[in-house]
Amino acid sequence: MGDVVQMHFTTPDYVIFALLLVASTCIGLFYALSGGRQRTTQEFLLADRSMSCLPVSLSLLATFQSAVAILGAPSEIYTYGTQYWFLGVSYFLGLLIPAHVFIPVFYRLRLTSAYEYLELRFNKTVRIMGTVTFIFQMVIYMGVVLYAPALALNAGKGICHMYLLRHTLSSGRIIVVLITFSEGLKAVIWTDVFQTIVMFAGQLAVIIVGAHQAGGMGEVWRKAMNGSRIASLDLNPDPTERHTFWTLGVGGVFLMLALYGVNQAQVQRYLSSRTEREAVMSCYVVFPCQQVVLCLGCLMGLVMYARYGEESPLDKGYMVLYFVMDVFRDLPGLPGLFVACLFSGALSTISSAFNSLATVTMEDLIKPYCPAMTEAKATLLSKGLALAYGLVCLTMAYVASLMGSVLQAAFSIFGMVGGPLLGLFCLGMFFPWANSTGAIVGLVAGLAMAFWIGIGNFVSRMAVPTPLLPIINATTMPLRGNMTTAVMTTLITSITAKPKPTGVQALYNLSYLWYSAHNSTTVVIVGLIVSLLTGPMKEKDLTPGTVYPVLGNLLFFLPERYREKLCCVTPLGDPVCLDMTSIKNHRVNVEKQGDSPLTLPPWKN
Repeated sequence: MGDVVQMHFTTPDYVIFALLLVASTCIGLFYALSGGRQRTTQEFLLADRSMSCLPVSLSLLATFQSAVAILGAPSEIYTYGTQYWFLGVSYFLGLLIPAHVFIPVFYRLRLTSAYEYLELRFNKTVRIMGTVTFIFQMVIYMGVVLYAPALALNAGKGICHMYLLRHTLSSGRIIVVLITFSEGLKAVIWTDVFQTIVMFAGQLAVIIVGAHQAGGMGEVWRKAMNGSRIASLDLNPDPTERHTFWTLGVGGVFLMLALYGVNQAQVQRYLSSRTEREAVMSCYVVFPCQQVVLCLGCLMGLVMYARYGEESPLDKGYMVLYFVMDVFRDLPGLPGLFVACLFSGALSTISSAFNSLATVTMEDLIKPYCPAMTEAKATLLSKGLALAYGLVCLTMAYVASLMGSVLQAAFSIFGMVGGPLLGLFCLGMFFPWANSTGAIVGLVAGLAMAFWIGIGNFVSRMAVPTPLLPIINATTMPLRGNMTTAVMTTLITSITAKPKPTGVQALYNLSYLWYSAHNSTTVVIVGLIVSLLTGPMKEKDLTPGTVYPVLGNLLFFLPERYREKLCCVTPLGDPVCLDMTSIKNHRVNVEKQGDSPLTLPPWKN
């Protein structure tokens, strides 16, 4: 390809980019100043449970469709081919199971925080451990998400990296403050709808213009075929292989469950729906949207390959940003549209995350100890918490800009923590005899296993010498801040042929898509063993509605007396009748029998 050509943003690019930020802010302010003006925690945190299916589904899509995904998928396809496309297979079960298992349980309990469930099912200690784990996970990930679009904007400006990064993050600080302090969940959801449209527009523009310049999609496909970028079905069962049908189609299901089943940011959207049916339908609607997003990322990667072939003008981690600037060099305004697309992804993710972080902190860590707090104080404190988390995550973004390796560790931690949390919820919902001791020990074991494998993988990868890359100009950004490479740490490994790992090294080389499955399974197995050793929970001690009767359905052929011994008789509960009153009545009945009941949150007594 020759030397890298320096390119800059033009005035139309800056205008389009600025219009996006202004529009996003105005949507947030409109909803902050309309309706109930966010005076109650129900309105601020759950949009008064008044949202319809379509905006909820688009918000579900936007929440984790951040700048890191927009940059990462095309780079993956450009480098390794279309095997990654098979991830779409996992979307079916990854969204069907939340729709018919997790949503009915959460919605019928009328929760605000997903971690309230853990106290109803186990005890307060399990709830606090789950909440703290989630906060740790999201704060680190948000720093990475906020750092990604800052790098993209610097690529367009083409001058000193650190100077512009600080100013980009400073401008982002203003938007974050407005988003986190003034917006409630309703504003976040409608902002997500707008930003999802911008994301689609930016990606479509790149694909259409890039394919036209390459000679059409037929020519793009032909070049990809000739370059061995169109992958066939790989049925290799080796779990250390990065991408096979099994890692993508099966391991990906657990990754999707960790995101769409038990993550507070998504659960909060389900709970904001007007009815349980609307919440379930939002999962069905987001399924085709996810497929479209995956296709757009893969097509962009193929168009990139058709344009550059094997002779990349710079490190493949930066190809997406350079490709966009190269394709749109004669089309003023479109580079600004794509960077606006990246910022839309980042703003959707961080606004959702800050609101969910404020929710779990208020509902799980503050309200239980301050039951007399007035609604006005609780709402104001929720806004302050969202703002505080925004500032903390901005600090994480600055740290990430100074230490490139932190980016790699941050995304690895995000992937490692989701699996144990998924295992904790599955332990409670699917295994009635699991007790609180088993849940605590299982979660600790799952986190220990996750960090052992994740850190081992990171250290072993760092021990492998990496060839130095050529120095490039500021337009293509300094390599030590490579966001795409950081985000794909668990996604992209060296393509150099290496001997097959054995022993512990094989565990360190486990495909990143198996992380959630492996770690959640660890929690369930350890939790069940400890529960059986310390005395399994009796069915009469279970809080109504906290166990999904999957075992009862699977073991329908057994006589009822055997299913009762396995705690497989209790139904989930009627979606209309099951509420906190029935749960409290159950607690009273248990007390009359002289057993130690599960405690309810003080503010629901």
